[in-house]
This record gives sequence, structure tokens and C-alpha cells, in this order.
Amino acid sequence: MNKITSLFHIKYPIIQGGMVWCSGWRLASAVSNAGGLGLIGTGSMHPETLRDHIRKCKAACGDKPFGVNVPLLYPEIETIMHMLAEEQVKIVFTSAGNPKTWTPWLKEHGMTVAHVVSSSKFAVKCEEAGVDAIVAEGFEAGGHNGREETTTLVLIPQVRKSTSLPLIAAGGIATGEGIVAVTALGADGVQIGSRFALTIESSASEAFKKRCIEAKEGDTMLTLKKIVPTRLIKNEFYQQVEIAENIGAGVDELRILLGRGRAKKGIFEGDLKEGELEIGQVCSLIDDIPPVSEVIQALIRDFDNCMKRLYLFRITDSQ
Repeated sequence: MNKITSLFHIKYPIIQGGMVWCSGWRLASAVSNAGGLGLIGTGSMHPETLRDHIRKCKAACGDKPFGVNVPLLYPEIETIMHMLAEEQVKIVFTSAGNPKTWTPWLKEHGMTVAHVVSSSKFAVKCEEAGVDAIVAEGFEAGGHNGREETTTLVLIPQVRKSTSLPLIAAGGIATGEGIVAVTALGADGVQIGSRFALTIESSASEAFKKRCIEAKEGDTMLTLKKIVPTRLIKNEFYQQVEIAENIGAGVDELRILLGRGRAKKGIFEGDLKEGELEIGQVCSLIDDIPPVSEVIQALIRDFDNCMKRLYLFRITDSQ
């Protein structure tokens, strides 16, 4: 048991990130049933769709816990929050907004709250807001990122120094060795996105998954920085954005180019040319699309093996 497994009543300190168009009830329940904590991602859901996913996840999980990820800039945020209370959701991960706005209300309604940050400054604000845990996400992560562009390797020890709250590392973690690394830096658990996005239970399109496992180093880039920094696989849409940014396009021009439904088009519908293909840098380490249960087993096995190698190295080095 550690701080994260105790807080969320799970077997392993592994949380599946709430990813747009990837993390519906099937993925969340698969992770929870395998011993981690699955999160339903609300970013791509209308309120009634979310309600349906929550109810299906409850049925699929039985007595296993699961949570819901809520971007605080969601346009129907009040409707969503009251629905979570109505459906008696026990765990909420918030992001993309001020945690002080909703954390007290969520906790009054009996929910455990974690908030995603990209800097130690915002980690301190989370503690002041009364959250139960912090997710510190480096800019290796896929999708929307912090403007600081701080890597996970640098971010985790800085956040660890700034707060005593349970700390979950995110960004660039897809292996057991990665879990060992962030644990050494002070993390109590991990939030993993890309590895779970590329599983059988993920709701992303097969075309998107296949493109991601073919990606090599350098095939993702952080772009759209004038709007919200977003990590994408390079494709025709990315090239359009790059050209526009290079000639000095402003926010309004970029918003027109982005349009509506671009992430759905890329991730859910599999338009590899004109869609946003949001995925993390770590996709270059991923070359298969297994079931979630196999991913969890591999993470734990490789974590244990890595710890054994490090222990043997220490013993050998001391002789």
C-alpha cells in the first residue's frame, strides 16, 4: 500500500488518463478491473452521454472504484458537476482551470479530488484549494499541455519539494521502467495516457491507433501554442498549422483553421490527414495494441524486474 493505492482503494498506483475520444466506460472499467484506476474522459461527451457512460462503468466495475476526468473549462460545467453528484461518483480528476472553483463543492458532496498541473506554482494552489492529490504532467504528454513546457523529469522533483500531497506523475510514462524513474523522483503513482489509448478497449479508431504505433521519435510536436499548446502527430493538418504560425497567424486565424470537431475527426473517426492526432511522445516506444489487462501485467512485471536490476547493481557496486 502507498498513498495513492490507499487514497483511491486500488491495487496498483496506476491511473488511466481521461483522454478525449479514447476513454469511455469500456477503457475505464477495464483499467479498474485490472487493479488500476480508470477515468472516464468528459471532454468529448455531452452531459447525457456522460451519464450513460457512468452507469455502464458502474455496472462493469462492480465494487471496483473508477473516476471521471473533468476539464474545468467545459462549457456545461455546472450541469456536469451536478450530474456527478446525482450519480454518486466518488472520484473526480479536474484539469484546465482553477481548482478553487469546484474542489470545495466536490468534497462537500463526498468526492475525492485530484487536479492536473504543469508547474510547482499551481501545485501549491491545489494544496491551498484542498485537493486530495496532484497530477503533475510534463510536456511530453499528448493532447493539451501546460504553457511552461517543463519535462516530467524536471517537473516531478520540483512539485515534490513544493507540496506534501500525494503526487501522481504523468507525461512520457508507458513502461515499468518509467514508473521506477518517476518513483525515484518522488512520485507516489502514475497517470498513463498514450499506452492506454493504444489498447483494444480504447474507443479511438483503429486507423488512429495504427498510425500511433508506427510513429517514430520526433513524429509528435507541441503546436497551437497561441490557443492551447497541444501535442500532435505530424500530418497534413499539423503542416497547415505550422505554415500559419510561421507567417504570424493570430489567435483568431488559428481558431478558424482549427474549426470544430478536429480531434473527433482524427482520433475517433480516423481521418489521418485533416484530423488532430493527439498522442504523447512516448508513442514511439509503443508497437502493439493489446488488451488493458496485458498492459497492466507488463507494467507491474517490468517495474519489479527493473527494481531487481537496480538492487543488484547497488549490491555489486558496493563490493
